[in-house]
Amino acid sequence: MGKGGEQGGDSGEPAAQIRFYTWEEIQKHNLRTDKWLVIERKVYNVTKWANRHPGGQRVISHCAGEDATDAFQAFHINPTLVQKFLKPLLIGELAPGEPSQDRDKNSQLVEDFRTLRKTAEDMNLFRASPLFFSCYLGHIIVMEVLAWLMISYFGTGWITTLILACILTTSQAQAGWLQHDFGHLSVFKKSSWNHIVHKFVIGHLKGASANWWNHRHFQHHAKPNIFQKDPDVNMLHIFVLGDTQPVEYGKKKLKYLPYNHQHEYFFLSEIPLPFLIPCSYTLLTPLWPWPDPPRVPHPTLLPADWSPLFPKYLKKLKMQGKKKQNCNIGSSAFAENKPGAKMIPGNSLFLESHWFVWVTQMNHIPMEIDSEKHRDWLSSQMAATCNIEQSFFNDWFTGHLNFQIEHHLFPTMPRHNFWKVKPLVKSLCAKYGVHYEEKPLGKAFVDIVG
Repeated sequence: MGKGGEQGGDSGEPAAQIRFYTWEEIQKHNLRTDKWLVIERKVYNVTKWANRHPGGQRVISHCAGEDATDAFQAFHINPTLVQKFLKPLLIGELAPGEPSQDRDKNSQLVEDFRTLRKTAEDMNLFRASPLFFSCYLGHIIVMEVLAWLMISYFGTGWITTLILACILTTSQAQAGWLQHDFGHLSVFKKSSWNHIVHKFVIGHLKGASANWWNHRHFQHHAKPNIFQKDPDVNMLHIFVLGDTQPVEYGKKKLKYLPYNHQHEYFFLSEIPLPFLIPCSYTLLTPLWPWPDPPRVPHPTLLPADWSPLFPKYLKKLKMQGKKKQNCNIGSSAFAENKPGAKMIPGNSLFLESHWFVWVTQMNHIPMEIDSEKHRDWLSSQMAATCNIEQSFFNDWFTGHLNFQIEHHLFPTMPRHNFWKVKPLVKSLCAKYGVHYEEKPLGKAFVDIVG
């Protein structure tokens, strides 16, 4: 039974012979400079590969010392292809007497969940509908074109500004849900096609970085609501979340804000919410030009919600002529001396920020937020996630994130199939007594404050 296994994975070459390891040995290799993980009972040394991992080194590091089989299957739409990259990293297998799951996880629950996934595959629930996503992209483009036409024909008066703000807010919010689909590789069969369209949608329609999004979001999916692993519960000392963090902050006497009033200043914090989207997308993403690990940077393009202003802007430039090229076009041409034009992007970002925050927080913030407990895939996702009741409006308004449970269990499944796999998930949860939480949209918003 192997007690080492340093050769093979570190050198990038296959081990000379298969060695066997215990879970006790494997769990020791969960350090930044020493990472092993298990996939289908095979042991891999990913210490050096982690820096070349397309999803970033952190997401794969979060699974070090554990059975990563379900996470591996959840994130890759072509596991057979990815196995080619794993082969040189293989250093051994679990010893014959060792269970397939670590840390006393319920092996039968794990096997039943994998059977459920196989059933979903047999039902073609991982196959996307081209018509659905074409129509979804189409209704976003229609709103953008409508905004162009409105500002071209009606100018930048106050009424037009308010209507435009609503149209652009809607198109931008829906574009945000759409980039989420491509980012999770849930539209096309080939990963490369998903990546290309994802960079277009998030880069042009949203003005953000695909690499920045991937770096954060995959960590969230791998370890939702886990401190030090899920960046979405790192509130930068503005809020203390869960049951344990307030106690830890109290013991360390860390007090950046009056946390006993955070349910009140949560609403006050929404006053600067217009800065959430522009700061995250416009200011932070240029600071994230390279993914982890560094590769060719992907430029962040001008957000599409500014594009309807171009016709009036260019028209005014033409009218000014060459003699006035050095004038302040920011105040005269851009707004035609009307304050409404200046407020279109700001209003849109303000409304979109509210939309984004409430929808993205309702599924996770009211759930368990704690340190790592090394649960199985199903149990860890269920503890950190809840659903919102289904309706046509809820589906559209949340981009099908009202099916957050199914989305977290099967991140690469096209969203229009979540309702089909939902009964199977509920049945499995009932069998093992795993809590499946679902609530109305209004209650979900109230629970955020609670």
